[in-house]
Formats: sequence, C-alpha cells, structure tokens
Amino acid sequence: MKNLEKTLNKRSKFLSLVLRHQPETIGIILDSEGWTDINILLQQMAQHQSELTREQLIEVVETNDKKRFQLSEDQNKIRAVQGHSNKQVQREYIEKMPPHPLYHGTATRFVESILKNGLIAGERHHVHLSEYLDTAYKVGQRHGKVVIFNINTQKMQQNGYQFYQAENGVWLVEHVPTQYLTQLE
Repeated sequence: MKNLEKTLNKRSKFLSLVLRHQPETIGIILDSEGWTDINILLQQMAQHQSELTREQLIEVVETNDKKRFQLSEDQNKIRAVQGHSNKQVQREYIEKMPPHPLYHGTATRFVESILKNGLIAGERHHVHLSEYLDTAYKVGQRHGKVVIFNINTQKMQQNGYQFYQAENGVWLVEHVPTQYLTQLE
C-alpha cells in the first residue's frame, strides 16, 4: 500500500511539473487554458522515461487529494486546474464572491517578506488562498514551521480586488497587500 501511494505521489509531482510549470521538459504544448492532449502527453512521457498508462493517469487524477488535475468531458485532454507559472497558460477564471475570511498558510521564514510586501504570486499567476484553516495549515506545513494569515476579503472586495475559485476549491487573487492581512497566533 505504501509503495502504491509513493508511486502515485511521484507521478502526481511529475504531472504538476509538466502541466503547471515546464511542459517543454517532455516536449508538450499547453493551450491558453492549460489543456494538452492525453495521448500526446502519454507518448511524450514514455519517450522521457516516465511511462504511464491511460488508466494510471486517470488514477492519479482521481486520487489526488488536492484535485490538482482535471480531465476534459470526453477524457481526451488534461490540465492542472491552478498553480501555473507557464506563460503560455492564461486561464480565464470566473470572478466569485469570496467567503470571509480566507486563509494563507506559509512558513515562518517568509513572514518578514509577507509583512513588508503582502502576499505576491511570485512565479505563479495567482496567490492561493483557502476557506479552511486546516487546509492552510497543511499547505504551510510543506515549507517548515507554519504561520497562518487571515485575509480580510470583505475589505479587499470593497476596494476592487477580484477573487476567483479554481475547480478544486482553491481561491485565487493576484495580490494581497499587507493592510488586508492579519497574522494568527
């Protein structure tokens, strides 16, 4: 069971690399919404020593706890739902009214920069936020000792900031200035 989880996790990380950040790693092209043809993806993965069957790919999509990937309705295309840093991908999300508050989990080593610059997308297209404290905590935990920020979405929206929600529930915004952040104890 542990080996299966480890294998699925490794495949998921590789798919994140090629579907979010570096499709050129295996010679695939993503359209502006992040889609690529599954047959081409599998063919290119096989040519780059990362062989995967269609069934294994679907298993990775269906078992990914963060729901990072999406199959097209006809199951001929795949994409990462958010988290892109690739310039080809310019996903169009529908603006939504966010809940209040939203949260962002990070590591203590980033706090000084966040308090100075706010939350910035960095190489990604958006800052990722969560409705749930436990999710924000898990995200922050990946980077070290966790710090959680509460985002005042009401004030941000009143001041013209736009929020979006990806298909996997992750809330997206281009930037969160410091005046909308409160560090939780």
